[in-house]
Amino acid sequence: MTREEAARRIAELVAEIRRHNHLYYVLDRPEISDAEYDALVRELQALERAFPDLAPPGSPTQLVGAGEVGSSFAPVTHPTPLYSLDNAFGPEEIAAFEERAARALGTEPPLEYALEYKIDGLSVNLLYEGGRLVWGATRGNGRVGEEVTQNLLTVRGVPERLEGAPARLEVRGEVFMPREVFLELNRVREEAGEPPFKNPRNAAAGAVRQKDPRVTAERRLAAFFYGVGEGLANLGAKTQLELLDRLEALGLPVEPHRTRALGAAGVEEVYRRMLARRGELPFEADGVTVKVNDLEAQHRLGHTAKAPRWAIAYKFPAEEKETRIESVDFQVGRTGRITPVANLTPVQLDGTTVSRVTLHNKAFIEELDARVGDVVLLHKSGGIIPEILRVVKEKRTGEEEPIAFPDRCPECGAELVEDGKIHRCPNPLCPAKAFQQLRHWASRRAMDVQGLGDKLIEQLLEKGLAKDAADLYRLGKEDLAGLERMGEKSAENLLVQLEESKARGLERALYGLGIPQVGEALARSLARHFGTIEKLMEASEEELEAVPDVGPVTAAEIRRALADKRMRDLIRRLKEAGVSFEAKQTKPTEQPLAGLTIVLTGELSRPRSEVKEELEALGAKVASSVSKKTSYVVAGPGAGSKLKKAQELGVPVLDEAGLAALLAERGAAG
Repeated sequence: MTREEAARRIAELVAEIRRHNHLYYVLDRPEISDAEYDALVRELQALERAFPDLAPPGSPTQLVGAGEVGSSFAPVTHPTPLYSLDNAFGPEEIAAFEERAARALGTEPPLEYALEYKIDGLSVNLLYEGGRLVWGATRGNGRVGEEVTQNLLTVRGVPERLEGAPARLEVRGEVFMPREVFLELNRVREEAGEPPFKNPRNAAAGAVRQKDPRVTAERRLAAFFYGVGEGLANLGAKTQLELLDRLEALGLPVEPHRTRALGAAGVEEVYRRMLARRGELPFEADGVTVKVNDLEAQHRLGHTAKAPRWAIAYKFPAEEKETRIESVDFQVGRTGRITPVANLTPVQLDGTTVSRVTLHNKAFIEELDARVGDVVLLHKSGGIIPEILRVVKEKRTGEEEPIAFPDRCPECGAELVEDGKIHRCPNPLCPAKAFQQLRHWASRRAMDVQGLGDKLIEQLLEKGLAKDAADLYRLGKEDLAGLERMGEKSAENLLVQLEESKARGLERALYGLGIPQVGEALARSLARHFGTIEKLMEASEEELEAVPDVGPVTAAEIRRALADKRMRDLIRRLKEAGVSFEAKQTKPTEQPLAGLTIVLTGELSRPRSEVKEELEALGAKVASSVSKKTSYVVAGPGAGSKLKKAQELGVPVLDEAGLAALLAERGAAG
């Protein structure tokens, strides 16, 4: 490449990257995937290395974030600067990182590292004085951020007070949207005709920047903390992993899968293990952070203008695959919403086979200009949802056919109505709507009627034996006897399961009703708050907003749904059939771990938050630090200072098999 060509390309890349930075960091509205963005940055970095005198002042390669601060909130100057991380994409780059760090420290590899999942969220900085939160802000340009204190106080894991904190403590963390919440939010947005969020990171960033903290609360965000600015010396930590333990002991949540590795080879081994578990995580991670573990060594290595020299982000590969649209189906949802779904030539993507992908609505198809027969570029949005990035139009042959969006419901033939960008079937007796509603009611996380599969639901609807959930509880053995593949024993089993489902309680029944905005977590909160369906149905919007995670939009949706005559009639008939709409009360005898204090540490086979929730449901107190009052420490691989302290204090230490044995001994399910 000539010097003139390089200068022209650098100018193009700088302008393009700045535009995408503004879209991503300030507007929370990205237009390209992370992989496409990383490719642009790496190309610019390569050109700037080859032609250093052509690198413009303030190049995006030297800036933190977008290099600008949004104007929607008051500016806050961070006591100490925040940095972004340089990226690595392969083992050779990790080896080069280690060589640079060891050379700067005047030592030889291998170095010891602390590894954590790199959360794909919004970086924030919190300042505590005397243990009390003074303010919380976004990272901004690294020196100045946006003050969003009240919004951050609605985030799970952001405490207003810290017990035992230094007089002045500045903590850095990542606010994120859990995967389950992200999927539910996008489902609700699509039902309402709103465009789905591209990924959890942008959903979280948009939520934190809401003017009304109640709206932020509705998004059910969470946070992990990973570092300290001012006040680090007063925490007494010698290593990065000890620092994370100190933060956890103060009551700040930290990434539960953190672990150590020795040398570049050790980093690669742990990285591969963490990559393999990526799909199981309850949050989205786009890589692994690799940090020199020794804090004194971190201090000696220092920072560049943009990034620390002692840390690097080892990014996960962002797979993008080409496949072909073979046909398009039009599905009818519980509310009558028509969703076009593309049937694809099956392709392996991020470890799973993808053969279908949503096309959202008619407007999306037109904007994408997608046709049957098109070759399309596919990726997983936020590492979760298969999504078409673009049509590969240069591979068109001329035989592709336009996708004809129906005017009538593909199931019942009713003329569709337009509701914003979405089309709905208005027929209240549409069998497809009833099918989806019954399917949801019987699903494992709702009423868990395992014998009620899709084929059986279809037969019940075809023969007029059930049109809604209440009808299921009127079924008798004689109704089921004539159905295909339904013998006497199968019929008896189904009736037993239906009878057992009546006692699932208010939480599960609320989720099963399919009320807009009410997922599993919110159904649990509503059940605990109100106790009975009667109290919930009588609640005003103001009373609903008193429930954690319920803001004005959600309160209005719940109120509207429960005021609907058809919903009230369904609830009445379900109650008459014996379905319980009361919150289940936990009896002392159902808490076999009551009186025990348990501490979790190290890498467990499941997310630590899941284990914690289950232990607490069994009556245990799950603490964040070890003391003489601790009953047991459950330690997985990579356990650090908590394990050491337990050994010093003589606290019994269990591995996961030992925990299972303890549960069995106390009569709890393992």
